[in-house]
Amino acid sequence: MKRLISMLALAALLGGCNLPGSQDNIRPGAVTNASAQANLNLAIEYMRRGNYETALERLDRAYQADPRYYATHNAYGLLYQQLREYKKAERHFKKALSLNKNDSPTMNNYARFLCQQGRLDKAESIFVRAADNPLYESPEIPMTNAGICAYRAGLYDKAEQYFRRALSLNPQVPAALMQMAQLTFTQENFLSARAYLQRYQQIAAPTPQSLWLGIQVERILGDKDAVSSYSLLLRNNYPDSEEAGLLRDSGPR
Repeated sequence: MKRLISMLALAALLGGCNLPGSQDNIRPGAVTNASAQANLNLAIEYMRRGNYETALERLDRAYQADPRYYATHNAYGLLYQQLREYKKAERHFKKALSLNKNDSPTMNNYARFLCQQGRLDKAESIFVRAADNPLYESPEIPMTNAGICAYRAGLYDKAEQYFRRALSLNPQVPAALMQMAQLTFTQENFLSARAYLQRYQQIAAPTPQSLWLGIQVERILGDKDAVSSYSLLLRNNYPDSEEAGLLRDSGPR
């Protein structure tokens, strides 16, 4: 049970520009009903697999067993968000927080939802509140999410502040490192972009986005060997990616 709870408490850092968190960012509290807990755990597993219909059935069973279990409402919110039933999603996120107002994983998920809906100011305040909870073991997650939310809105200075705070809390947050690499590249600070990308590569597998960024950085800095290495990885590992297409279109340099 301890391993399962730890697994559910971790946020999945999805890479690229996606927001960290998702169905993994559900932290069950004290088990008040074994049936509710068992069905919630199964629902989370089905959500991971993309089997949303069965996940909803399991959540309904968990709810019937204990309608006031906040983690079930958190999972409902995530599932309805995936199903684009946004009114239901928000209702369940709010219900989860009404049952446990200090649960940072729920706050993080709700703020992600608000960011997706373009409600940036409210999302930002909830991300910060989640991170400021002294009982939360992973405050770097909502900080990274706040940065991504600001970055998407074109608020680059604010985004940088959040990414730096996330990395001060945990220097090994792949999403924050990748976003700082992209941000410093946008700012034409190419040596910093290279440094952040190298830190990212030390702890995370390459993605089409990271490889394409590496190609662009090293082309500007003039390291042809690095360009060749990144290009080979991109062509071999992700031949059908959008970034591989960009590489083909850009031609040899």
